[in-house]
Amino acid sequence: MQLKKLNDKTIDQLFEAILTLKTVDECYIFFDDLCTVNEIQSLAQRLEVARLLGQGATYSQIEAETGASTATISRVKRCLNYGTDGYRLALGRLGR
Repeated sequence: MQLKKLNDKTIDQLFEAILTLKTVDECYIFFDDLCTVNEIQSLAQRLEVARLLGQGATYSQIEAETGASTATISRVKRCLNYGTDGYRLALGRLGR
């Protein structure tokens, strides 16, 4: 399933490159070159916010545990409620 807003050959290439990575160490190497430390931390934080929202945590609990702003928590919650279920797909496969 491709989203029209993301449908682009260069984005396909990025996702295909990510899919070639086989270990967490390879991910560290690739993402260290691709992103800033802050970008990687922001992505990880959003995934953790999604996990905590899925467990029923409150905004204040999530803020305290992750340091995420209420704006970030709201954005993630909006994706969980109205998005394409990407967070649920990934978290489900992680078994968390």
